[in-house]
Amino acid sequence: MSGHKVAITEFISGCALADIPPDALHMARRCVVDTLGVWAAGSRTRPSLIARNHAARRYAGSLQMPFDGRTTNPVGLAFAGAATIDAVDGHDGHQSCKGHASVALLPSLLAEQDALPARDMEDLLVDFIVGSEIALRAGLALHASAPDYHSSGAWNALGCAAIGARCRQLSAEQTWHALGIAEYYGPRAQMMRCIDHPTMVKDSSAWGALAGVSAVDLAEDGFTGAPALTCSSVDVSDIWDDLGSRWRILETNFKAYPVCRWAHPAIEGIRALKARQSISAAEIKSIEVATFNEAMRLSTPRPIDGDAAQYSLPLCVALAVHEDVLTPDMLLPAFFDQPTIWATVDQVQLKEKSDYNAVFPTERLCDVTLHMSDGQILVCTGAEARGNFDAPLSDAELVEKFHLYAASALTKEQRDRTVEILTKPGHSIGAKALFDPAT
Repeated sequence: MSGHKVAITEFISGCALADIPPDALHMARRCVVDTLGVWAAGSRTRPSLIARNHAARRYAGSLQMPFDGRTTNPVGLAFAGAATIDAVDGHDGHQSCKGHASVALLPSLLAEQDALPARDMEDLLVDFIVGSEIALRAGLALHASAPDYHSSGAWNALGCAAIGARCRQLSAEQTWHALGIAEYYGPRAQMMRCIDHPTMVKDSSAWGALAGVSAVDLAEDGFTGAPALTCSSVDVSDIWDDLGSRWRILETNFKAYPVCRWAHPAIEGIRALKARQSISAAEIKSIEVATFNEAMRLSTPRPIDGDAAQYSLPLCVALAVHEDVLTPDMLLPAFFDQPTIWATVDQVQLKEKSDYNAVFPTERLCDVTLHMSDGQILVCTGAEARGNFDAPLSDAELVEKFHLYAASALTKEQRDRTVEILTKPGHSIGAKALFDPAT
């Protein structure tokens, strides 16, 4: 091996705590706590139950599934965990990758627990960061080299494979093959199909996690894989030049609302207008949202379940008009299927704005205009999603979000213990406790 092959495999096996700057380590803590909160919320959904039932039935093993109690094997845990997190579209992401890493990385890390010796939380955070650096660069490379916009599972699979190869101490050759297998078998799903027809398949991260963990199993046993082009192609070599010196995990964004991030600017626009003056839904005649093309595709006017609701821009706007806080439960028909909500949904008109197309995906922007029954026209221009890496949600906001999302699945004692990963890094729970947040 030469060039980036050597650099990548050496980074995977050799990256140590001393190599990682404090801000990257802190970001990993933020990712873990936020992802666990979304995992907890997702465990209450039907897609999660179906995935966990599948894992318990088809992937028999001795590992306990978090928020479930039944056992499965590493592949099943990674699959069911990522499916559960993906069930609530509130997990962290990366603007340029247009997708998500932690959703697959954390379940895959927990899936390796039998391969881990006695390790503390910082050891696991280093494993997580290594997986994140590989996954995000693979995502950037894929988007730079493939014509279609692929779902996150197509590239976060490589991060999962990197974590497994590191935890099991595979050789450099085995690690390189694991990356190649993960890329080749990873789910290169066309993401816009899920946007146009929102269902439970989501971002295919469940299959990315499954492919990544399976790739490590295969490589460990001698199975070979074609080189991962996202790692080895000369066309994307610049993306790997700064591995170990530039920490892509620092570019992570966090969601303020449990819906597709493309809908967040419109929600922020509504919130900004409500902050200026008191607005009653009954006084609104029409709502115009001018945004980028991809957000325009979130056009489902009558979602029938939580999965479609998370990809419905009109519904997200209507909920923002009626509610001050958006929670996962509000994205279920039991909450949103009511005449007053539908009346506001029907007032929403979407309009494409070329200026906002030009800055996507680095920026996600929109204008919101409310036409009121008394003739007033209220306008918010340039609304953007909160929580971008350059304007992040605070630690306190992430802790508040964790408690809100996890309250239905974890006791207060369990939640308080978990947030110490972020709030008390010197006294946080041990790695073993992370493997079993709830049963």
